[in-house]
Amino acid sequence: MRISFSFDAESRGAQGTGASRRLRNAGRVPAILYGGHLQAEALSLEHHKLLTVIEDERFYSSIVQITVDGTAQPAIVKDVQMHPARHQIVHVDLQRVTESEPIRLHLPIHFKGEAASPGVKVQGGIVSHMVTDVEVICLPKDLPEFLELDLSDMNLNETKFLADVPLPSGVTIPHLAHRNPPVVSIHSPRAAEPEPVAAEAAAAAPVEGAAAAAPAAAGAPAGEAKKGEEKAAPAKKEGVKK
Repeated sequence: MRISFSFDAESRGAQGTGASRRLRNAGRVPAILYGGHLQAEALSLEHHKLLTVIEDERFYSSIVQITVDGTAQPAIVKDVQMHPARHQIVHVDLQRVTESEPIRLHLPIHFKGEAASPGVKVQGGIVSHMVTDVEVICLPKDLPEFLELDLSDMNLNETKFLADVPLPSGVTIPHLAHRNPPVVSIHSPRAAEPEPVAAEAAAAAPVEGAAAAAPAAAGAPAGEAKKGEEKAAPAKKEGVKK
């Protein structure tokens, strides 16, 4: 059984919101360890040490060793709850691991050969990742750190599905026979669309020209136009006298 991380934990007797708040103020993180046909244990972990590993993807796809009162227990991380506004771990859920029982957890998918694929290097395509991790079932001894998918033979407009991801011996993906979603594809970049302002200006230009030409197209006699101007002039003069 491969152990990637080790932590010292302390048993915590008092539970509840107030007790958990006091733990966090003291630099500890409330945690629960369950499974393995044993009773659940309320624990606390060192907050500073957890912060150094939560950004490592292996932390969520590996077996960790929890030492409680001198007794080491292998476990997997099932959930890490973060504070919504601060960079603070609020709670950790851990599940015990036994060598003879399969475990379920999510593994990341690593993609290799993207830049060398014909669809990208020769045909100018863009790679889109639709799935980046997947849940697997395996015994603890067969647990890999990640799954790897090779894209070096992909061409433009090709897609690889979940069934195309190679699985190590002893590792299975549940419900794969009933659900085989696309994982990655190479497609053409979208053509640049015209700016909305430029498009509106181009559409409005003929309309403005037609509006300017409308009086001339009406063919009104010059005499009538002149009479209209003369009629309008006295009204202007009367307004000045008043």
